[in-house]
Amino acid sequence: MVTTSDPRRALGLRIKQLRSEISLTQEELAERCGLFRTYMSRMESGLANPTLTVLHTLARGLEVDIGVLLSPPADDPRPLAKVRSAQPISRGRVSGRRG
Repeated sequence: MVTTSDPRRALGLRIKQLRSEISLTQEELAERCGLFRTYMSRMESGLANPTLTVLHTLARGLEVDIGVLLSPPADDPRPLAKVRSAQPISRGRVSGRRG
C-alpha cells in the first residue's frame, strides 16, 4: 500500500491505477463519466477535491464499487503504463491550410 499524507494525492493514484487496469485514457474515462479531461487530470494529480457525487460517477465509470475506489493505492513497484487512445485525440487544432 502506498502511503501519502495528502488524501487527494492518494485518491489520484488510485484513480490512475484503476483506469490503467482497464486500459482507459483520461479522455475516455472523462467521457464515460461526463467530466472534462482536464478535471480528470487534476484529480489524478491530487490537485482537485472531487465531490461525493463525482466519486460515485468515477466508480461507475471505472466499473468498481465506491469502496474499491476509496481503498488505498496498491503498492506496486512497477510504474503505471501510459494508456494510448486508439483514436487520435483532438487538441483543438485544425490541420490543413491556414488563412
